[in-house]
Amino acid sequence: MDAMDAEDEVPVSTSEPSTLVDDNSTVVNAIGAVNLQPVPAVIPPVVPMVILPPVVPAIAPRLAVPTPIPPPLAPLPVRPPVLRPPVAQNGEMQESDSDSDLEEMVSGRGAAGSTQEYEISEESRIVRERQEKALQELLMKRRAAALAVPTNDMAVRARLRRLGEPITLFGEREMERRDRLRMLMARLDAEGQLEKLMKAHEDEEAAASAAPAEEEDIQYPFYTEGSKALLDARVEIAKYSLVKSALRLHRARRKRDDPDEDVDAEVDWALKQAGSLALDCSEIGDDRPLFGCSLSHDGKMLATCSLSGIAKIWSMPQVQKVSTLKGHTERATDVAFSPTSNYLATASADKTARLWNSEGSLLRTFEGHLDRLARIAFHPSGKYLGTASFDKTWRLWNVESGEELLLQEGHSRSVYGLSFHHDGSLVASCGLDALVRVWDLRTGRSILALEGHVKPVLGVSFSPNGYHLASGGEDNTCRIWDLRQRRSSYIIPAHSNLISQVKFEPQEGYFLATASYDMTAKVWSSRDFKPVKTLSGHEAKIMSLDVAADGQFITTVSYDRTIKLWSSKNIEKEEKMDMD
Repeated sequence: MDAMDAEDEVPVSTSEPSTLVDDNSTVVNAIGAVNLQPVPAVIPPVVPMVILPPVVPAIAPRLAVPTPIPPPLAPLPVRPPVLRPPVAQNGEMQESDSDSDLEEMVSGRGAAGSTQEYEISEESRIVRERQEKALQELLMKRRAAALAVPTNDMAVRARLRRLGEPITLFGEREMERRDRLRMLMARLDAEGQLEKLMKAHEDEEAAASAAPAEEEDIQYPFYTEGSKALLDARVEIAKYSLVKSALRLHRARRKRDDPDEDVDAEVDWALKQAGSLALDCSEIGDDRPLFGCSLSHDGKMLATCSLSGIAKIWSMPQVQKVSTLKGHTERATDVAFSPTSNYLATASADKTARLWNSEGSLLRTFEGHLDRLARIAFHPSGKYLGTASFDKTWRLWNVESGEELLLQEGHSRSVYGLSFHHDGSLVASCGLDALVRVWDLRTGRSILALEGHVKPVLGVSFSPNGYHLASGGEDNTCRIWDLRQRRSSYIIPAHSNLISQVKFEPQEGYFLATASYDMTAKVWSSRDFKPVKTLSGHEAKIMSLDVAADGQFITTVSYDRTIKLWSSKNIEKEEKMDMD
């Protein structure tokens, strides 16, 4: 029995090497015990807690299954710290306007990037570069805004030149050039090139300090120097005007203070005479339309000019032709008798004015204008002639020598009309710029610029009272300017078409006559500028008119080629015949 038991026993060795199941499997010992007792499960100690975990029942041990080991993963990228402005106590965001805060943010970000070395993706790197670039641009703009940049465009160009930059770019405007200089200065400041900026600033200060010294050395006059003949003419005009103005003021005081003088009665009589004007004579003046007319100082001759370039002299009041003046190569635009002699002057589109005697002989030619002439007028002394031209100038000529004394600019468009003050001290010019200018012949200055017309002004005339000036133009109105108040005192809606000429009664200025393209001429009272008489009879537009020295008749010339004489003497004759 014992021998049998001994043979049945299998020897067990625990020191034999264990058999490997797999290369990566756990090593397990071969157990060959017959009576294998279960190993009781080891229960972990229970940690005292408020709630005890459930007790896991004992599980029999089982063989471990080999599992593959995964490859190691790359570490996750660490996001850069987001710089946010501090939050105020009331919950609103606080904005920082100082450049130091922005510099601290940029430097903090750079320090964080240098201390924390980590890998970032391409998208994160692009976003970070964009943010840094935006911050740098904002910082640059704030630095540029704090810099002092000159506002004068010439100073901006000078500084750009001193900094070695182009003074202008294609299509660049003043403000764009100034912004470019501002950004350039900010960039130089950021790069630490302050010496270059300071040198440019010192150069500008040196140039500014040197400029007054140069101006002191060379002083340019603010006026155009005239000739010795012009100076002599100004002195002579001043002497003449002082005498004439003294006589005018003495006569005005006498009328005001003398109880025997009844000014209202004189005005009423003159207006009655003007109201009785009627057509006395009508004569064909030329083969072409007539353009200008003028009565002599004694009222015995009438001069007319036409588009044919021919001027004619007529005897008054019969209106019979005396002589013909031929010499212009283009159409004649105006004619004027001298106030002291029987000389007359004509203007033409051939850019010249000519002086004639009453027999029709050419005495002198005035050349110098660059464009066709418009109106002309004699100075009250008879020694000077004024011409208006489409070259935007009017000129003063010496009648005796034919020398050009004055070339006066001042109108922005063509000058059309001229009128001399009865004292001889002033001259008024009007033009297509809708402006009336009053010039002082003694000093050469423009003393008044009368604005009010909305269209070109074609006619201007001084009143003998010394302070009224009438003007008419294409806006169909006649304006009365008061030189004492320097403004328009009356606006007369005179005609239904443009006004071609205006003339005051030359002796006392008791009435005003206007000619228009509506084929009528009208007479207005100078007391209140109410209509007195309408002269109708022409079949085309009236180009010009003139009033006799005594105010007894008015002559008009028209585009219908006729000369018409309007007189009040026939009415007086009829009244005398009725009384007889």
